[in-house]
Amino acid sequence: MAKTIFHPANKRGHANHGWLDAHHSFSFAGWYDPSKIHFGALRVLNDDIVAGGKGFGTHPHDNMEIITIVLEGTLEHKDSMGHAQQIVPNEVQVMSAGTGVTHSEYNPDPKNRVNLLQTWIFPNKKNVKPRYDQTTFPAEARLNTLQPLVSPIDNSDPGLKIHQDAWIYRTTLEAGKSATHQLHSTNHGAYLFVIDGSINTEGQTLNKRDAIGITDTSKFEITAAAKSDVLIFEVPMEN
Repeated sequence: MAKTIFHPANKRGHANHGWLDAHHSFSFAGWYDPSKIHFGALRVLNDDIVAGGKGFGTHPHDNMEIITIVLEGTLEHKDSMGHAQQIVPNEVQVMSAGTGVTHSEYNPDPKNRVNLLQTWIFPNKKNVKPRYDQTTFPAEARLNTLQPLVSPIDNSDPGLKIHQDAWIYRTTLEAGKSATHQLHSTNHGAYLFVIDGSINTEGQTLNKRDAIGITDTSKFEITAAAKSDVLIFEVPMEN
């Protein structure tokens, strides 16, 4: 029988810096919860709202796979690899920090906020050459089906590539519809994050911004109680 751990939205870490209103699914910056350090190889899941004209100044990363998903607004990215690009809803950005990279993230719209999800996944290979990729994932291609956003760099599955045996999927399920996910390995677990809506899985109801970790199973089913937007992170539980 599958094991689950429920992370309700109102139990996430929260820091409001004025220009940045951030919620943390796992321990981050000034918020520490010893029971929420990471879920397998998934280290960070931040739900950030950045005010108009504000942003994160240039800062370093190394040996981490960084995936950014914009839900609302526009995010401008600049990095030491020479990339200067904007990210909008339905686009996903991946950055393998590897031996080291610096970047900044900025809301170029002076009036409207940007809401982004930034996730960090531990790599399975250290000190790789830093790399960057970004692409659009059409919303209609995930209606009542699992849309692959990210997959391992040495795997032929669709999606942007990272240095880890991990996958990220997104689905929009209409009310009453279901989707089943078959895990790629018995050593993997899945972390489900409800962007919006209401779903049921493994006997648990999840609403907007709730999350659940599922382990010790080969597959699970999600059923939508209302139209729902859901992310699924499949990651090794031991890295």
